[in-house]
Amino acid sequence: MSQNVPNMLESTIAKIREMVDVNSVIGDPITTPDGVTIIPVSKVSVGFGGGGSDFAKNTNGQSDPFGGGAGGGVKVTPIAFLIVKEGNVRMLPVAMPANTTADRAVEMLPDVLDKISAFIDSRTKKTAE
Repeated sequence: MSQNVPNMLESTIAKIREMVDVNSVIGDPITTPDGVTIIPVSKVSVGFGGGGSDFAKNTNGQSDPFGGGAGGGVKVTPIAFLIVKEGNVRMLPVAMPANTTADRAVEMLPDVLDKISAFIDSRTKKTAE
């Protein structure tokens, strides 16, 4: 078996390592003029794969014909911010967008309940007067 496939995978992994470092997960701190420090936190997903094949040795007089390839990808998703203010640390999560109708309905529920409560309060005030 040819050593080309492991070499391709090693090369792909090396390139991914170049792209992703600790600053991809915990970002550089940002300090505002009023002394608040904001630190971005992300999730990093990495995937890679490769494959190849040796062909018959009598193909066009080549001694070791080989065909193959390798590839990889990186996905960085922001998940939260750490807020440091006056010695206190607070985590502010980044809300993911709703994917389904049910998720959107659950997101809208607090606003709908607030509107219903305000409507009932206004009706109660009118009937009391």
